[in-house]
Amino acid sequence: MEYHVPAMVQECLEGLHIQPDGIYVDATFGGGGHSRAILEKLGVNGRLIAFDQDEQAFQNRIADRRFLLIHSNFRYLRRFLKYYGIGQIDGLLADLGVSSYQLDMPGRGFAFRHTGPDLPLDMRMNQQQPRTAADVINRTDPAKLEKILRGYGEVWNAHRLVELIMQRRERNPVTTVAQLEDLARSVAVGPVNQYLAKVFQAIRIEVNEEMTSLRQLLNDAVEVLKPGGRLVILSYHSLEDRMVKHLIQTGDVDGLVKKDPFGNKIIKLRAVSKKSIRPSEDEIKENYRVRSARLRIAEKSA
Repeated sequence: MEYHVPAMVQECLEGLHIQPDGIYVDATFGGGGHSRAILEKLGVNGRLIAFDQDEQAFQNRIADRRFLLIHSNFRYLRRFLKYYGIGQIDGLLADLGVSSYQLDMPGRGFAFRHTGPDLPLDMRMNQQQPRTAADVINRTDPAKLEKILRGYGEVWNAHRLVELIMQRRERNPVTTVAQLEDLARSVAVGPVNQYLAKVFQAIRIEVNEEMTSLRQLLNDAVEVLKPGGRLVILSYHSLEDRMVKHLIQTGDVDGLVKKDPFGNKIIKLRAVSKKSIRPSEDEIKENYRVRSARLRIAEKSA
Protein backbone atom coordinates (compact mmCIF):
# COMPACT_ATOMS: atom_id res chain seq x y z
CA MET A 1 0.00 0.00 0.00
CA GLU A 2 1.24 3.51 -0.87
CA TYR A 3 1.74 5.21 2.51
CA HIS A 4 1.03 8.71 1.33
CA VAL A 5 1.40 10.59 -1.95
CA PRO A 6 3.12 13.90 -1.17
CA ALA A 7 1.18 16.96 -2.27
CA MET A 8 2.50 19.83 -4.37
CA VAL A 9 6.13 18.74 -4.01
CA GLN A 10 7.61 21.16 -6.54
CA GLU A 11 5.68 24.10 -5.15
CA CYS A 12 6.83 23.23 -1.62
CA LEU A 13 10.47 22.99 -2.71
CA GLU A 14 10.27 26.34 -4.47
CA GLY A 15 8.63 27.81 -1.38
CA LEU A 16 11.39 26.59 0.93
CA HIS A 17 14.04 28.17 -1.35
CA ILE A 18 16.50 25.55 -0.11
CA GLN A 19 20.09 26.49 0.67
CA PRO A 20 22.42 23.47 0.23
CA ASP A 21 24.01 23.88 3.68
CA GLY A 22 20.80 24.86 5.45
CA ILE A 23 18.88 23.23 8.29
CA TYR A 24 15.27 22.32 7.50
CA VAL A 25 12.32 20.74 9.28
CA ASP A 26 9.66 18.48 7.79
CA ALA A 27 7.07 18.64 10.57
CA THR A 28 4.88 15.91 9.02
CA PHE A 29 7.12 13.12 7.72
CA GLY A 30 4.42 10.55 6.79
CA GLY A 31 5.57 8.59 3.76
CA GLY A 32 8.72 10.67 3.48
CA GLY A 33 7.97 12.08 0.03
CA HIS A 34 8.63 15.69 0.93
CA SER A 35 11.68 14.76 3.01
CA ARG A 36 13.27 12.84 0.14
CA ALA A 37 12.71 15.78 -2.19
CA ILE A 38 14.32 18.17 0.32
CA LEU A 39 17.32 15.88 0.81
CA GLU A 40 17.92 15.85 -2.93
CA LYS A 41 18.38 19.63 -2.76
CA LEU A 42 20.67 19.62 0.27
CA GLY A 43 24.44 19.46 0.12
CA VAL A 44 26.71 17.27 2.24
CA ASN A 45 26.52 19.71 5.16
CA GLY A 46 22.78 20.27 5.03
CA ARG A 47 20.44 18.82 7.69
CA LEU A 48 16.83 17.72 7.73
CA ILE A 49 14.92 17.07 10.95
CA ALA A 50 11.53 15.39 10.54
CA PHE A 51 8.69 14.75 12.98
CA ASP A 52 5.89 12.18 13.00
CA GLN A 53 3.80 11.01 15.94
CA ASP A 54 2.56 7.88 14.13
CA GLU A 55 5.00 5.02 14.68
CA GLN A 56 3.80 3.46 11.39
CA ALA A 57 5.61 6.27 9.58
CA PHE A 58 8.92 4.88 10.77
CA GLN A 59 8.66 2.11 8.20
CA ASN A 60 9.57 4.88 5.72
CA ARG A 61 12.66 6.08 7.61
CA ILE A 62 15.41 7.39 5.32
CA ALA A 63 18.96 6.09 5.69
CA ASP A 64 20.93 9.31 5.33
CA ARG A 65 23.39 10.81 7.80
CA ARG A 66 21.90 14.26 7.13
CA PHE A 67 18.46 13.08 8.24
CA LEU A 68 16.91 12.71 11.70
CA LEU A 69 13.37 11.38 12.29
CA ILE A 70 11.81 12.19 15.66
CA HIS A 71 8.85 10.21 17.01
CA SER A 72 6.84 13.09 18.41
CA ASN A 73 4.03 15.53 17.76
CA PHE A 74 5.33 18.63 16.01
CA ARG A 75 4.02 20.76 18.85
CA TYR A 76 7.28 19.93 20.63
CA LEU A 77 9.41 21.42 17.84
CA ARG A 78 11.39 23.84 20.00
CA ARG A 79 12.01 21.28 22.73
CA PHE A 80 13.61 18.79 20.34
CA LEU A 81 15.57 21.37 18.38
CA LYS A 82 17.06 22.57 21.65
CA TYR A 83 17.81 18.98 22.70
CA TYR A 84 19.74 18.39 19.48
CA GLY A 85 21.59 21.68 19.78
CA ILE A 86 19.80 23.47 16.95
CA GLY A 87 19.16 27.16 17.54
CA GLN A 88 17.62 28.35 14.30
CA ILE A 89 16.50 26.78 11.04
CA ASP A 90 16.34 27.89 7.41
CA GLY A 91 12.90 26.55 6.64
CA LEU A 92 9.95 24.50 7.88
CA LEU A 93 7.40 22.51 5.91
CA ALA A 94 4.18 21.05 7.29
CA ASP A 95 1.66 19.00 5.29
CA LEU A 96 -1.25 19.03 7.71
CA GLY A 97 -4.16 16.66 8.21
CA VAL A 98 -4.48 12.90 8.05
CA SER A 99 -2.36 10.79 5.70
CA SER A 100 -3.66 8.54 2.95
CA TYR A 101 -2.22 5.57 4.82
CA GLN A 102 -4.17 6.40 7.96
CA LEU A 103 -7.37 6.89 5.98
CA ASP A 104 -6.91 3.61 4.12
CA MET A 105 -6.28 1.49 7.23
CA PRO A 106 -9.71 0.27 8.43
CA GLY A 107 -8.51 -0.47 11.95
CA ARG A 108 -7.50 3.14 12.54
CA GLY A 109 -11.12 4.35 12.38
CA PHE A 110 -10.44 7.58 10.47
CA ALA A 111 -12.84 6.96 7.59
CA PHE A 112 -16.51 6.02 7.59
CA ARG A 113 -16.31 4.42 4.14
CA HIS A 114 -14.70 1.21 5.43
CA THR A 115 -17.16 -1.62 5.87
CA GLY A 116 -17.35 -3.96 8.82
CA PRO A 117 -19.50 -3.79 11.96
CA ASP A 118 -16.61 -4.11 14.44
CA LEU A 119 -14.07 -1.57 13.19
CA PRO A 120 -12.99 0.37 16.30
CA LEU A 121 -13.71 4.05 16.71
CA ASP A 122 -10.07 5.02 17.23
CA MET A 123 -8.76 7.96 15.14
CA ARG A 124 -5.50 8.34 17.10
CA MET A 125 -2.55 9.53 15.03
CA ASN A 126 -0.30 8.56 17.91
CA GLN A 127 -1.51 5.16 19.04
CA GLN A 128 0.40 5.47 22.29
CA GLN A 129 -1.91 8.19 23.54
CA PRO A 130 -4.75 6.91 25.71
CA ARG A 131 -7.80 8.83 24.46
CA THR A 132 -9.62 7.48 21.40
CA ALA A 133 -12.56 8.74 19.36
CA ALA A 134 -14.79 6.38 21.33
CA ASP A 135 -13.68 8.12 24.52
CA VAL A 136 -14.58 11.52 23.05
CA ILE A 137 -18.01 10.31 21.94
CA ASN A 138 -18.86 8.50 25.18
CA ARG A 139 -17.24 10.65 27.88
CA THR A 140 -17.62 14.23 26.68
CA ASP A 141 -20.47 16.24 28.17
CA PRO A 142 -23.19 17.22 25.67
CA ALA A 143 -22.42 20.95 25.52
CA LYS A 144 -18.74 20.38 24.80
CA LEU A 145 -19.45 17.64 22.26
CA GLU A 146 -21.82 19.97 20.41
CA LYS A 147 -19.13 22.67 20.45
CA ILE A 148 -16.61 20.21 18.98
CA LEU A 149 -18.94 19.23 16.14
CA ARG A 150 -19.84 22.83 15.35
CA GLY A 151 -16.38 24.30 15.74
CA TYR A 152 -14.24 21.61 14.13
CA GLY A 153 -16.68 20.21 11.58
CA GLU A 154 -19.16 23.02 10.99
CA VAL A 155 -21.96 20.53 11.65
CA TRP A 156 -24.83 23.00 11.84
CA ASN A 157 -27.37 20.58 13.35
CA ALA A 158 -24.87 19.32 15.91
CA HIS A 159 -27.43 19.62 18.70
CA ARG A 160 -29.66 17.00 17.09
CA LEU A 161 -26.77 14.59 16.55
CA VAL A 162 -25.60 15.01 20.14
CA GLU A 163 -29.12 14.25 21.37
CA LEU A 164 -29.01 10.93 19.51
CA ILE A 165 -25.56 10.14 20.87
CA MET A 166 -26.73 10.84 24.42
CA GLN A 167 -29.74 8.56 23.96
CA ARG A 168 -27.49 5.82 22.63
CA ARG A 169 -24.95 6.29 25.45
CA GLU A 170 -27.65 5.68 28.03
CA ARG A 171 -28.08 2.17 26.64
CA ASN A 172 -24.64 1.20 25.33
CA PRO A 173 -21.47 3.08 24.47
CA VAL A 174 -20.66 4.00 20.87
CA THR A 175 -17.54 1.98 20.14
CA THR A 176 -17.39 1.33 16.38
CA VAL A 177 -17.16 3.33 13.17
CA ALA A 178 -20.41 1.80 11.97
CA GLN A 179 -22.30 2.88 15.09
CA LEU A 180 -21.21 6.51 14.78
CA GLU A 181 -21.89 6.46 11.06
CA ASP A 182 -25.43 5.13 11.59
CA LEU A 183 -26.22 7.83 14.15
CA ALA A 184 -24.84 10.60 11.93
CA ARG A 185 -26.48 9.24 8.79
CA SER A 186 -29.91 9.29 10.47
CA VAL A 187 -29.76 13.08 10.96
CA ALA A 188 -27.62 14.03 7.94
CA VAL A 189 -28.56 17.14 6.03
CA GLY A 190 -27.35 17.86 2.53
CA PRO A 191 -25.08 15.37 0.75
CA VAL A 192 -24.73 12.47 3.19
CA ASN A 193 -21.05 11.74 2.58
CA GLN A 194 -20.13 15.40 3.07
CA TYR A 195 -22.05 15.44 6.33
CA LEU A 196 -20.36 12.27 7.56
CA ALA A 197 -16.96 13.65 6.57
CA LYS A 198 -17.59 16.75 8.69
CA VAL A 199 -18.60 14.68 11.71
CA PHE A 200 -15.56 12.41 11.46
CA GLN A 201 -13.25 15.39 10.88
CA ALA A 202 -14.50 17.13 14.00
CA ILE A 203 -13.97 14.09 16.21
CA ARG A 204 -10.54 13.39 14.70
CA ILE A 205 -9.38 16.95 15.34
CA GLU A 206 -10.50 16.73 18.96
CA VAL A 207 -8.90 13.32 19.56
CA ASN A 208 -5.54 14.49 18.26
CA GLU A 209 -5.74 18.06 19.60
CA GLU A 210 -4.84 19.18 16.09
CA MET A 211 -5.66 22.86 16.44
CA THR A 212 -3.79 23.19 19.72
CA SER A 213 -0.78 21.46 18.19
CA LEU A 214 -0.90 23.63 15.05
CA ARG A 215 -1.10 26.79 17.14
CA GLN A 216 2.02 25.75 19.04
CA LEU A 217 3.87 24.77 15.87
CA LEU A 218 3.14 28.05 14.09
CA ASN A 219 4.14 30.17 17.07
CA ASP A 220 7.34 28.21 17.60
CA ALA A 221 8.21 28.16 13.90
CA VAL A 222 8.30 31.95 13.78
CA GLU A 223 10.71 31.97 16.71
CA VAL A 224 13.12 29.33 15.39
CA LEU A 225 13.27 30.53 11.77
CA LYS A 226 16.31 32.55 10.82
CA PRO A 227 15.71 35.98 9.27
CA GLY A 228 14.93 35.13 5.66
CA GLY A 229 13.90 31.59 6.60
CA ARG A 230 10.80 30.15 4.94
CA LEU A 231 7.56 28.83 6.41
CA VAL A 232 5.67 26.51 4.02
CA ILE A 233 2.30 25.15 5.17
CA LEU A 234 -0.16 22.89 3.33
CA SER A 235 -3.61 22.90 4.90
CA TYR A 236 -6.79 21.07 3.95
CA HIS A 237 -9.65 22.80 5.72
CA SER A 238 -10.59 26.35 6.63
CA LEU A 239 -9.72 26.07 10.34
CA GLU A 240 -6.08 25.29 9.58
CA ASP A 241 -5.77 27.73 6.71
CA ARG A 242 -7.29 30.57 8.72
CA MET A 243 -4.67 30.22 11.45
CA VAL A 244 -1.84 30.17 8.91
CA LYS A 245 -3.28 33.16 7.05
CA HIS A 246 -3.66 35.16 10.26
CA LEU A 247 -0.11 34.38 11.34
CA ILE A 248 1.31 35.57 8.03
CA GLN A 249 -0.83 38.71 7.91
CA THR A 250 -0.55 39.82 11.54
CA GLY A 251 2.08 37.68 13.25
CA ASP A 252 -0.65 36.18 15.43
CA VAL A 253 -2.63 32.98 14.77
CA ASP A 254 -5.82 34.67 15.99
CA GLY A 255 -5.30 37.66 13.73
CA LEU A 256 -4.59 40.11 16.55
CA VAL A 257 -2.42 42.99 15.40
CA LYS A 258 0.44 43.65 17.82
CA LYS A 259 2.31 46.95 17.98
CA ASP A 260 5.55 48.14 19.54
CA PRO A 261 5.63 50.94 22.17
CA PHE A 262 5.70 53.51 19.35
CA GLY A 263 2.52 52.19 17.74
CA ASN A 264 4.24 50.48 14.83
CA LYS A 265 2.83 47.15 13.67
CA ILE A 266 5.18 44.30 14.58
CA ILE A 267 5.99 42.47 11.35
CA LYS A 268 7.24 38.91 11.80
CA LEU A 269 6.58 37.39 8.37
CA ARG A 270 6.32 38.49 4.77
CA ALA A 271 3.92 36.63 2.48
CA VAL A 272 5.82 35.18 -0.48
CA SER A 273 2.58 34.44 -2.30
CA LYS A 274 -0.25 36.95 -1.82
CA LYS A 275 -2.89 34.24 -2.08
CA SER A 276 -2.86 30.57 -1.25
CA ILE A 277 -1.53 28.31 -4.00
CA ARG A 278 -3.82 25.53 -5.20
CA PRO A 279 -2.82 22.18 -6.77
CA SER A 280 -2.91 21.90 -10.53
CA GLU A 281 -5.73 20.13 -12.33
CA ASP A 282 -3.25 17.46 -13.43
CA GLU A 283 -2.22 16.74 -9.85
CA ILE A 284 -5.83 16.57 -8.70
CA LYS A 285 -6.54 14.03 -11.44
CA GLU A 286 -3.64 11.88 -10.23
CA ASN A 287 -4.28 12.37 -6.51
CA TYR A 288 -7.87 13.38 -5.77
CA ARG A 289 -7.16 13.90 -2.07
CA VAL A 290 -5.17 17.07 -2.78
CA ARG A 291 -8.22 18.84 -4.21
CA SER A 292 -8.78 20.89 -1.04
CA ALA A 293 -5.10 21.69 -0.41
CA ARG A 294 -4.03 25.29 0.12
CA LEU A 295 -0.35 26.17 0.22
CA ARG A 296 0.85 29.32 1.95
CA ILE A 297 4.45 30.50 1.97
CA ALA A 298 6.01 33.19 4.14
CA GLU A 299 9.48 34.49 4.89
CA LYS A 300 10.79 35.52 8.30
CA SER A 301 11.37 39.26 8.46
CA ALA A 302 14.86 40.56 9.18
